[in-house]
Amino acid sequence: MMPCDEAVVFPCDEAPLVGILSRAHAPGRIGVVIVVGGPQYRAGSHRQFTLLARHLAGKGIPTFRFDYRGMGDAGGDRRPFDAVDEDLRAAVSAFMIAEPLLRGVVIWGLCDAASAALMYAPTDSRVKGLVLLNPWVRDAQTQAVTQMKHYYLKRLMDRAFWRKLLRGGVQWRASTGSLLQTSRAVLDGRRSAPLDHRSFQDRMLAGWSKFTGPSLLVMSGRDLTAREFAEYSTAREPWREHLASSTLTRVDIPEADHTFSTRALRDRVAAETTDWVHRAVKIDEVDGPSTVPGAG
Repeated sequence: MMPCDEAVVFPCDEAPLVGILSRAHAPGRIGVVIVVGGPQYRAGSHRQFTLLARHLAGKGIPTFRFDYRGMGDAGGDRRPFDAVDEDLRAAVSAFMIAEPLLRGVVIWGLCDAASAALMYAPTDSRVKGLVLLNPWVRDAQTQAVTQMKHYYLKRLMDRAFWRKLLRGGVQWRASTGSLLQTSRAVLDGRRSAPLDHRSFQDRMLAGWSKFTGPSLLVMSGRDLTAREFAEYSTAREPWREHLASSTLTRVDIPEADHTFSTRALRDRVAAETTDWVHRAVKIDEVDGPSTVPGAG
């Protein structure tokens, strides 16, 4: 039986937000809030969020996806991903009011939505778990190192590149200039001072440190954003500690691109999410229902 989708309009700081609730026919006590990443709306790239929500609802996990202020059908002014706490809190509240049997939620986010989820999660006790796909941690040095390791070095080892170069099919002046610019960014980054303590990356780490629930980290093998996260997190001891935590489950999908753009990849993510929510989020241990907008 197909899950039932319902539109929900709810307020956030006097702006109307629009969400879609995918109800489960036999719902459990944990739901999933899908958070939008990048300049998207609630359907997601390749309709991934729509399909994921309906899959989860069909497995007994009610799911809510919504538009931030200034995006999609929502009112208000658009804001950056690191300033959406009010939107997230309003969405969680609207979801739990619409599904009164829920005792907590898992936040699911791709790219900068995963970053926003990490910053928000410890401020709301209703959040019981996180699903983080290819989190966004981009800074100039990490981007340069990733490009050097996974683009330029790969090209230099590629026979097809050299054949194309010898045939005159490569604009070598532009390529050389880009390589030199990237090299300078790597060296300048190594000489620079540490990141400002108010950077969004530090806020992500602080959020992860305070959050006590389980997390699922899904990493694409064919995605520079995922590789940047790997570079950034493995180069810093506090991040390495979280990657080794017993509360973290990591899934690597070598053939996946950033948005899991094929049906097989979307199905794999949906299956991993479903299995993890049922297995890792301890239903019997979650707190009683809370629909207070400022819970936390």
